[in-house]
Amino acid sequence: MGPLIARSDRSARATCALSRATCERGFTLVEVLVAVTIIAIAAGVAVVAWRGDPRIDAEREARRFAGALEYAAERAQWRRETLAVQADGRGWRFLQHSDPTRWSTIVDDDVLAPRTLPEPLSIAALQYAGQPIAAGALIPLHASGRNEPFGFVVNGGSSPLSVTADPMNRVTVAASP
Repeated sequence: MGPLIARSDRSARATCALSRATCERGFTLVEVLVAVTIIAIAAGVAVVAWRGDPRIDAEREARRFAGALEYAAERAQWRRETLAVQADGRGWRFLQHSDPTRWSTIVDDDVLAPRTLPEPLSIAALQYAGQPIAAGALIPLHASGRNEPFGFVVNGGSSPLSVTADPMNRVTVAASP
C-alpha cells in the first residue's frame, strides 16, 4: 500500500505545480452558504419544537386529563373508595376522603398527582349532571361506578377542547362547540 499512496501523492503534486488555484484547500463560498442554511433551518425547527404550539399542548393535556379521569374512576371501583376531581384554572387535582368530613389531595399516585398546566393553557369545569357548576367545585367519582355525566374544558387559545365523561365512565376529548 505504501507505494500506491506515494504515487497518488506525487501525481497530486504534479497537478499543483501546473495550476496553483486548483490545489488550494478550503471551502467555497457556496459550500459555506449551504452549511449555514442547513444550520439555520435546523435551529428554526428546534425552536418551534421547543416552544410548542398551544393547540398541540392543549390536546396533549386534554388527553392526559382524560386518561387520569378514566383511571380515577376505575381506581374508585377497585378500592371501593369515593374520589373527587377539581379544576382550578391552572391545573387539576384528585382527592380522596381522609375521614368522613375531609378531603385530601392524592399525592402517592403518579397518575392522580396534582398537575399544573403549562402557560398559556387553562382548565375549568363546565357541567355536572347536566347543570353548570361553580369554579373549583368537586366532582365525585363513586365507588359504585355510577357517576353523573360531567365535563371540563381545556383552553389553549383559539380552539378549546372539551373533556366529557358519560355515566359509564367513558371519557372523550373533542373540540368545544
